Amino acid sequence: MFGRKKDNKKKTQDTVPEGTAVLQRGMNSVADIIAPSSIEVDFNNIRIGEKLHKTFFIAGYPRYVSPDWLEPVIDFEHTMDISMFIYPSQTPDVLSDLRRKIAEMEATIASDEEEGLEIDPKVSASLEDALSVQEELAKGVERFFQFSLYVSLVSESLEELNEASRRLNATLSSILLLPKTATLQMEDGFKSTIPLGEDRLYITRNMDTTSLASTFPFTSAMLTQDKGVLYGVNQQNGSLIIFDRYSLENANEVVLGKSGAGKSYLIKLEVMRQFMFGTEVIVVDPEGEYEKLAESFGGEEVAFTPSSAIKINPFDLSGMYEEGENELGLKILSLHGLLKIVLGKLDATHDAILDRALVETYRQKGITTDPDTQKKEPPLMEDLYKVLLGMEDPAAKDLALILEKFIKGSLSGIFNQQSNFDISNPLTIFNIKALEEELRPIAMHIILDFVWTKVRKNLKKRLLILDEAWYMMKYEDSASFVYSIAKRSRKYYLGLTTITQDVRDFLSTDYGKAVLSNSSIQMLLKQSPSEVDLVADVFYLTAGEKQLLLSANVGEGLFFAGQNHVAIQVVAASFEHQTITSNPQEVIEQNLEEQAQQNQPQAENPTANS
Repeated sequence: MFGRKKDNKKKTQDTVPEGTAVLQRGMNSVADIIAPSSIEVDFNNIRIGEKLHKTFFIAGYPRYVSPDWLEPVIDFEHTMDISMFIYPSQTPDVLSDLRRKIAEMEATIASDEEEGLEIDPKVSASLEDALSVQEELAKGVERFFQFSLYVSLVSESLEELNEASRRLNATLSSILLLPKTATLQMEDGFKSTIPLGEDRLYITRNMDTTSLASTFPFTSAMLTQDKGVLYGVNQQNGSLIIFDRYSLENANEVVLGKSGAGKSYLIKLEVMRQFMFGTEVIVVDPEGEYEKLAESFGGEEVAFTPSSAIKINPFDLSGMYEEGENELGLKILSLHGLLKIVLGKLDATHDAILDRALVETYRQKGITTDPDTQKKEPPLMEDLYKVLLGMEDPAAKDLALILEKFIKGSLSGIFNQQSNFDISNPLTIFNIKALEEELRPIAMHIILDFVWTKVRKNLKKRLLILDEAWYMMKYEDSASFVYSIAKRSRKYYLGLTTITQDVRDFLSTDYGKAVLSNSSIQMLLKQSPSEVDLVADVFYLTAGEKQLLLSANVGEGLFFAGQNHVAIQVVAASFEHQTITSNPQEVIEQNLEEQAQQNQPQAENPTANS
């Protein structure tokens, strides 16, 4: 191999010129520490330490270019360095050169016509371009520049470098760029592509202002912050999507996607990462998907069933006073929403009776709008039932009859006892999978109200996950309650995450759109063909983005932060994947592996108990 090798070694000299700084024996300079062990320059590459570098310069350009025409180069999937050098030219000098070139080309064309030869199309096209540029320069519309473009590939091995070079040549040729290897100038080529600002090759191309502007390299969007948790990888350029949701205008998040698109996988991954950063996480889990996560991280899972020992009273008050806020009035409004889910749609008469009954129920317990009274023991659902029975109006008896199943019937053990639970674990999962379908919206409303009451008591960084939010958005009052939490959550350092697969139910309501507009982060995963048009209208998606959502794989979609968005791919480490996967086949394999590990000691020593 022809070349020269530079070893990073110093010769020991007995004498040095007077005034030269001498390092003590055994000490190294900063240059010694950061310099590579060796540099080896060859015809077609340069080896620096363990890395091989190969530089290309662009010798030919397309005649016409459009914005983002360099995007395939910027997003090329290989480690590389790209450098551009721009040199302004003096307009009078350029005009003088152009006039001479134009005269030469006109003379060439005239000579070919006189001799009856066919006119060279390249000369004709060049003359047309030169005349156009001359006119723009003379008017002052355009300025003239010289432009250099170099690309250096970086690889671990010669085989990898040759393969990357082949792919790069194909990519550049596809956009009509003519690359040339900087043969015998690899050292100068390398120095031209590192951030020294030195063009050692100086291979330039003339460009006007418009053409030069189209070479602006940052064509693929990047969404990232210098702190926060990793949400995924930008599919356009491989950059990391890292965000601290609590540093945005609000910490709310909405995730929309069809069943099986990877919504729960994404959120469980975020829960793990937020938890490791000290965030208290509370999850409302309608499908029992977070059980393993709670076990792995020492969290607490609260099963919401009639037989469960843990009870939550929907009539609880926080006992905290905030100036200008009537907590009892707000609680009664929340109970209105809850009871409308239980009782169904109410006319004006029944609604008025319910309101009077709620006020009277609290009054009988000595609780009024006076904040001092709101620390007393709150009433139960049974107390409201008795108040309704005691009213003379027949409509009150109708309401009491509907509530009776929660007091004396099959559902009496769920909502009719004093609360005996407080959120103390930094990871709390409310599992309502065992409840019937019609009871889930009621339970979710009670849990949300309970959590909201606790959140207001002490300020702490919290994350509230509302999975399958469409249960709540089906009812106007419960949807209004979710919106009120989304609107006020920032004040209490709370981030609300709403997840739903029923996109149409969520986005077709005003409250659903309001929750969306009050969420700084939105994520769209794979959508069904019947709903993608609605999603596209709400998010102003392009045709290409619609197609992306239709054809996306599991864990792929669009990530929105404020007014910007990029294509995202959710990525997890192997240990994270094992904890959060809900793929039935993988779950079965994990269960079999755990059983095998449990049985292994007995198999190794079958006579241990004999």
